[in-house]
Amino acid sequence: MTVYAVGDIQGCLKPLQCLLQEVDFNPSRDTLWAAGDLVNRGPSSLETLRFLDNLGNACLSVLGNHDLHLLAVAYDVKRLRKSDTLRPILEAPDRERLLRNLRERPLAHLDVARGVIMTHAGIPPIWSPEETVSFAAEVEAVLRCDEQLPWFLDEMYGNEPARWHPDLDGTRRLRVITNYLTRMRFCSADGTLDLKAKEAADRAPKGFSPWFTLPRRAPEIRVIFGHWAALEGKVDVPGIHALDTGCVWGNSLTLMNVDTGEKHQCDCDH
Repeated sequence: MTVYAVGDIQGCLKPLQCLLQEVDFNPSRDTLWAAGDLVNRGPSSLETLRFLDNLGNACLSVLGNHDLHLLAVAYDVKRLRKSDTLRPILEAPDRERLLRNLRERPLAHLDVARGVIMTHAGIPPIWSPEETVSFAAEVEAVLRCDEQLPWFLDEMYGNEPARWHPDLDGTRRLRVITNYLTRMRFCSADGTLDLKAKEAADRAPKGFSPWFTLPRRAPEIRVIFGHWAALEGKVDVPGIHALDTGCVWGNSLTLMNVDTGEKHQCDCDH
């Protein structure tokens, strides 16, 4: 059995299928991990969700900010943006099944045996991998609750609080957890986020650093993440695997063998 991890698909299904064919992926024996942002901006968001759902237990994906945006649009708390390509999902006859399956996906996945954790944006230096999974579960529980879902989706947007504190509760607690796991790029050693800067790693705002350059609580645990296309998949920190290589922007999609670190890229048409 081989486990592969793929960066932000964002509705670019053809490159994904190209890569899976290249490595002879077989769902009866292999597993695909997807690092979030399964949908949006690309041409085949609906088909991508269907394809991943059809893989069943052979696919494990975490949620990214675009996936959460889809849920917010679908449950009438956020309007479609001009650049969104989500309407086919919203109008699909199987939309409720697809949305329910999306709501069941985690924000963090920790494989203790392999010594690796995957989230969409990374993990803040102030959290251990175990804490990351535990805090992610708080948001996951709300996403899966029909009564709480619209409230959370309406309140999750915003940059404050910019820093985690264990005494946070309610909206503020869930929002900062969500921001760490789906939006983070730059932060400080105490976990304070700068969510405005989206440039490359060498363009950090004063007082901030790329999160993965800061001392981590468990450096022996490898981290797989997407989200930051400006990195172009290039990170020189051992144990840090950046997989968003900007496929939706005309670049390539990256697939990595989780155990060996071997990477494959597909530049075929979207």
